[in-house]
Amino acid sequence: MWWREPVTSLKGIGTKKALDFQKLNIETVGDLLNHYPRLDSYLDYSKVKKISELTTTNEKQFFAGEIFRLSDRRSGRGSSYAVITVKDDTDFAEIFLFAAQRYQMRFFKPGMQLLVVGKVRAGTAGKMVSEAFIQVVDSNEAASGLGILPVYALAGSLKQGQIRTAVKQALAKAEKYLPETLPEQIIAERNLPDRLTALRNIHFPESFAKLEQAKQRFIFEELFLLQCGLLYYRDHIKESKAGLKHGVDGDLLRAVIAALPFKLTEAQQQAWQEISLDMQDSKPMHRLLQGDVGSGKTAISALALAKTAENGYQGCIMVPTEILAQQHFETLSEYLTPHGLRVELLTGSVKKSKRKAILEDLELGEIDVLVGTHAVIQDDVAFNRLALVITDEQHRFGVAQRAKLSDKSQFAPDTLIMTATPIPRTLALTVYGDLDISVMQGKPIGRKPIETLCYTGKKRPSIYAGMVRQVQAGHQVYVVCALIDDSEGGLQARSATEVYQELKYSYLKKIPCALLHGKMKNQEKDEIMRGFAAGEIKVLVTTTVIEVGVNVPNATLMIIENADRFGLAQMHQLRGRVGRGDEQSYCVLLTDNDSPGTLERLQVLRDSDDGFYLAEKDLEQRGAGQLFGLRQHGLPDLYIADILQDMDILIEARELAKKYIQNRQMLHEIEQALDSQFDKRFQRIFYS
Repeated sequence: MWWREPVTSLKGIGTKKALDFQKLNIETVGDLLNHYPRLDSYLDYSKVKKISELTTTNEKQFFAGEIFRLSDRRSGRGSSYAVITVKDDTDFAEIFLFAAQRYQMRFFKPGMQLLVVGKVRAGTAGKMVSEAFIQVVDSNEAASGLGILPVYALAGSLKQGQIRTAVKQALAKAEKYLPETLPEQIIAERNLPDRLTALRNIHFPESFAKLEQAKQRFIFEELFLLQCGLLYYRDHIKESKAGLKHGVDGDLLRAVIAALPFKLTEAQQQAWQEISLDMQDSKPMHRLLQGDVGSGKTAISALALAKTAENGYQGCIMVPTEILAQQHFETLSEYLTPHGLRVELLTGSVKKSKRKAILEDLELGEIDVLVGTHAVIQDDVAFNRLALVITDEQHRFGVAQRAKLSDKSQFAPDTLIMTATPIPRTLALTVYGDLDISVMQGKPIGRKPIETLCYTGKKRPSIYAGMVRQVQAGHQVYVVCALIDDSEGGLQARSATEVYQELKYSYLKKIPCALLHGKMKNQEKDEIMRGFAAGEIKVLVTTTVIEVGVNVPNATLMIIENADRFGLAQMHQLRGRVGRGDEQSYCVLLTDNDSPGTLERLQVLRDSDDGFYLAEKDLEQRGAGQLFGLRQHGLPDLYIADILQDMDILIEARELAKKYIQNRQMLHEIEQALDSQFDKRFQRIFYS
């Protein structure tokens, strides 16, 4: 197919130029057509002024002209600058290039046609143009009839004209043969332009109205195929093995529930009912359990593991860190071991002899529940009758890792994914579109609300004095910083290294403290966390490495330095590390930015303990990409759709996707569409 040909098959692109295209992830002709122009920066040539029409009000204006003369000049103070004199059939104008802009002169020659955007004011010799953006009009782009010009992202020595010329050649190939990538019924029902018309108008729009129609077509196409892929993955690929049908809740499960050290909340009961019914269905469960910080997800996972053991099967829970694995192991042992179930822990730190014994017993079916890190997906780990797979904080794992654990079962195991990251439901449809969703809000009965306070940097000394009082009262403290050290990214923020050194030799001179951050080796991190969990370390100066899963009930104070550098949802996650015991706990937000907007944003966190509300606020203020990226969930890049701004289209696309995936003939149309794509982004979801 022509779209799989290398870009070097196009006239004017040699091996050297191809390397510049490669920097833009363009290797084939199809990649080139998928390289959409910057959607907010097309140049409308129909609004180009004649030089005589330019007003001298120092406002930015758009005009065209031919280079008449190039000259280097020197100011009265001795500094160099350059001037390009341009003309048209009405007048002359001088474009002034200062400082680094002067080096553009080497690209220009008299007689070249230019498009210019710049500030125009009166000069001594006529109209003077400064702060100019200059673009050469290619010889094959006549000054008349340029229409609306696309502006592309560039790399290397590439110029706009070179990419435009290449795209025009690619579109000429498309005119000869271009299969459709959406079902005809959808194109008709939604009144969308056909693929060729949309491609022409996304690159070289006939009008801005046609450009908008093309954008809507490709936005819908991306979201529709994304949802089709996610639903197909759930409903078809997962059924390649026979599912397991668990029985109704029995005596063992009822005994586990009765022995829990707390009564299940209504939200927990509802979540458990949904999970239990899923497990009783012969179709495998694929469910996301979204529970706010401290909502009791581990207890629900214990019930699911007890249910699968009661039915004669094994369960496994995989978590991202050793410290979290150890905590889950201890909690699940407390809940399940008294009822005769065997729980074991498998991490990279388990000694060779112990590991060998665990693997032997696991394969013999003598272990009911295995808790572990990535160690559980290693090739030599074999289960006897694995029927339930749980991953905690799934966004720390790739889709492939999740699948590798499921593949260790001869059945299609039930899958439960737990996350404390609050995701607005509509957004979760995209990121976890292959899963059913249960939401648990609220905290277990008896937990005291965390008091959140916000201060500017002036109060820092008194806050640190309060930290010392908390330690003297027998409690522990987290101090969280945005940076590891001062070399990171040039941000104006106090780093963990700086704060640790400062506190160690002042407020914490006689108090055991430690520094923890992501650049440390895993063994070192685990040792520090064990020391903190055991109460040997009283104050932990850290980065967001403690955001997920750390459970130290004796920690009653968290100080977040430069809180304005964090998202609301992220700070809510951090805040959830305190308030896990019986004592009143506090979270103090410190900021050196006292602008009204910053203080107003932090006030939202102070006033709300609802992670889902805070996530919505984060989405409004920071965008979906800040909350989490699609890539880390194993989903393809979206070239044009925005899952936040295009949410209405996403929901409509999902409903249509459900209809198409359930109909054999319609599904065949989707499969044909996948084969006609310029890339394999969406095929990877269908056939992963």
